Amino acid sequence: MKSLLMSSDEKTVRILRRVLSDLDIDVEHYPATDDVVRRITRHRFEAIIVDCSDAEHASNVLRAAKTAPVNKRALSIALVDSPIGLKGGFDMGAHFVLHKPLAVERAKASFRAVRALMKRERRLQLRVPVQVPVECVGSRKYHGRTLDICEGGMAMQFTGSIAREQVLRFSLALPGMQTKLEMWGELAWESNGDQAGVRFKNASEEQRDMLRKWLSSQLPEAEPDDPPVACRLTDLSLGGCYLTTHTPFPKSTRVALSARTDDLEIRVSGVVLIMHPEFGMGVEFTQSTPERRDQVRRMIETLRAGGESPEIHVEPEGLEPSLSNEMPVSALACDDALIDLFRQQAQLPVDAFLEQMHQHRHLQESR
Repeated sequence: MKSLLMSSDEKTVRILRRVLSDLDIDVEHYPATDDVVRRITRHRFEAIIVDCSDAEHASNVLRAAKTAPVNKRALSIALVDSPIGLKGGFDMGAHFVLHKPLAVERAKASFRAVRALMKRERRLQLRVPVQVPVECVGSRKYHGRTLDICEGGMAMQFTGSIAREQVLRFSLALPGMQTKLEMWGELAWESNGDQAGVRFKNASEEQRDMLRKWLSSQLPEAEPDDPPVACRLTDLSLGGCYLTTHTPFPKSTRVALSARTDDLEIRVSGVVLIMHPEFGMGVEFTQSTPERRDQVRRMIETLRAGGESPEIHVEPEGLEPSLSNEMPVSALACDDALIDLFRQQAQLPVDAFLEQMHQHRHLQESR
């Protein structure tokens, strides 16, 4: 995996070279020069690390990465001093923010989460060439054929004109698959008048598993994912949870959570709504089947009865393009005070947020 590092701080560069080498991530280093922007627009990197000592230049580099087609899904990491702070780094658009001066072990802990997400993002983009008929349903039906497919979407050629609708339901039968794949998606790009790229949206766990297994059968042996991140559960509601960990994933990360007690095993999908670097993250559940609601409810009852809080294992599933208002709120999260806290108090400093969450916890326990 490849990363680009922009920094003129020799100590920072030395620490990051050591950390990233230990994690098998190549580093291409540049001081704070205009060459960085030119490099980002022409060459692909899985991660772009920017020293924000010069805030204006750092912001320009991060913005260039977001707008460059070749790096628009690269993870961005901002290295900040106290005057800029965590909020300043996130305001620049970074996925991860690390405080300077860096310490080796703390940096390594943070970059383990970066690497796990880099691997998932790269696998999401691995494409299998395949041509099968596709039916698209919106306000009317459209037809076409796939050109290639990956976990995150597919390229296809329409029969006739391209669909001009924001969200469509796609139906296709992949070779060797017993059941048709039914996925919601949106058009991400178009070319040549009849070709378009489709980004899958809001796929269920079952749909993702089905597609992932088929892709694995078609692709050469992939490098294994990193082990799940072990977290400690501090707060839980029907709609989501807060987890403490030294390696939280950034806001907008889709995650799979699993936990086991003596008499209960739970696995649920979610998306990170709030992240506190080196401390923890708040996750909203996105699966709302009756079975999963019952699992979460039983877990809450176990905890309220004085049961030991289980260790939660978290695996990244990739990044959502954004957490905009158009993103649907899970049925589990309707009228959920914990999720409201994640959504409405995300800008609070960590200590102030934790106090708000403590008050919420005390209120729930008193009911």
